[in-house]
Amino acid sequence: MLIQILSMTVPFVLILATVIYSISRVARGLSVKTAFMRQLVCFICIFALSTVCTFAVSAAEEGAPVEESQVQEKSEGDISVGLGYIAAALVTSLAGIGGGIAVASAAPAAIGATSEDPKAFGKALIFVALGEGIALYGLLVSILILNKL
Repeated sequence: MLIQILSMTVPFVLILATVIYSISRVARGLSVKTAFMRQLVCFICIFALSTVCTFAVSAAEEGAPVEESQVQEKSEGDISVGLGYIAAALVTSLAGIGGGIAVASAAPAAIGATSEDPKAFGKALIFVALGEGIALYGLLVSILILNKL
């Protein structure tokens, strides 16, 4: 039980520490691009380390000898479910980022158009809503993926 709690909290604490470190380095004058690249490398390393440790702990807990065919069937089932969760997370996150970018560029233009011509409010609102629709479509696809698991 303690190993499971540690395997969940240690990666979280490490990622939080790297975020705080990156923010402090940017505040001291490091470029944002360099800090982002360092943060990305640290995240990938922490993800790989936590994945390897999780597999090692689960292999050590099982301990009983298993035939090769059973291992292959079990690992294929586990990996398909895991990849399904990763797909759902990627769909939601990337659609949210895309929707945020779309709204970030459409909303100021809509505000500017409305300040010049109040009649343009309806047309401008449509473009902002289209950008937000991207995120909703991503959430819908994510729900459909999770229903298949």
